[in-house]
Amino acid sequence: MAANDLYQRDAAAIGTLQKLRFFPSALTGGAGVRVTDQSGRSLLDLSAAWGAAGLGYGHPALVEAVTKAVRNPAGASVLSSANLPAVELAERLLATAPGIADAKVWLGHSGSDANETMFRAVTAATGRARILSFAGAYHGGTAASMAISGHSVQAHATRHAGLTLIPYPAASRPFMGDVTGEKVLELVDHLLRTTCPGDQVAALFIEPIQSDGGMIVPPPGFLKRLVELCRRHGILIVSDEVKVGLARSGEMHAFSHEGFTPDIICLGKGLGGGMPLAVAVAPARILDFAAAFAMQTLHGNPVSAAAGIAVLDTIRRDELALNAAMVGDYFFASLQKLRQRHDIITDVRGRGLAIGIELSADRAKRYAAKTVYRAFELGLVLYYVGLESNVLELTPPLILTREDVDEAVEFLDRALSDVEAGVVSDADIAPFAGW
Repeated sequence: MAANDLYQRDAAAIGTLQKLRFFPSALTGGAGVRVTDQSGRSLLDLSAAWGAAGLGYGHPALVEAVTKAVRNPAGASVLSSANLPAVELAERLLATAPGIADAKVWLGHSGSDANETMFRAVTAATGRARILSFAGAYHGGTAASMAISGHSVQAHATRHAGLTLIPYPAASRPFMGDVTGEKVLELVDHLLRTTCPGDQVAALFIEPIQSDGGMIVPPPGFLKRLVELCRRHGILIVSDEVKVGLARSGEMHAFSHEGFTPDIICLGKGLGGGMPLAVAVAPARILDFAAAFAMQTLHGNPVSAAAGIAVLDTIRRDELALNAAMVGDYFFASLQKLRQRHDIITDVRGRGLAIGIELSADRAKRYAAKTVYRAFELGLVLYYVGLESNVLELTPPLILTREDVDEAVEFLDRALSDVEAGVVSDADIAPFAGW
């Protein structure tokens, strides 16, 4: 498919540094679970812009809230003035996280922003320089959020000198032959008693589902036991819920599936419904550590804050966590049937509307790249992730229906069949770097 005029204009005017492209998508609009490209095609979006458009596109509640806030803005920042939408958003967020003692809220622009700030704040406030994180973790694209990540696509990043990466147990990449997580727990226990002393570690950063690492769901009980182990050493637990939080997993917070409550929650993407917004919910001793420590002029701006309020209210009013759980179960069952028709699919996993379809590593990256390219040609938007670039990631809008699932599975079935038949060439996907 040749790039259309809008895509060519994009190439000429916007730098490559911020682009992660898989096919020549050039959008002019969107409604519900669909986006519209320049040719007028309506495409079913199974990505929701990497989860950012959690309510889909043009949701009436979001339109009303943003329009009202723009028409009568309460300033433009929380930096040097309290503003009503920012305070109301913070209060609503605190109500969703009652397990965090003496909590307050920090407001930012993106998940990367939130994770970076919590990394800087926990090390400064505790006086502990070390951080634990997982191999395969993707905590953001800013310098400090990349510094505590462990994803293979960030090989260019400078890692934090005090970072220790530990394996994330998964059937597709077992640690020492173990998929239960027991060997990882033994390793962490050893590290905290020897080369990575527990009293020097400020925090453990967790993804309750390791999304960009391949949509990995942890073994039952693993994260709870890891948290208990770390807390013996006074280590703070940071749950990165940027992609899988806020109802996507079938619960308001994804950590709820794992039987523990973190000390800090980082949220982004879907919280703003497509507007730039992120938050961290953390103990006051961390967020009140110092004034003007992590500030940007437009942090807490009333328009984004109003969008966040609308998102939270809609999730609760429309029971979108329940919808994610029910439609997600239906999607999962449909994909298991699809797996029986395509031997290239080696696993289907996830929770709610956070689902990964793993393709055989033998044909990994090019096969996944061709599949998402062909799906786009047919009218379906999805991307691939994973350390081997072989996992199709599904993070659709939370308003997805069973009828949408049936349509999506038909597209996926045809896309996989067409790729197997050689419909997509290497030349077709050559212009798109992907992961």
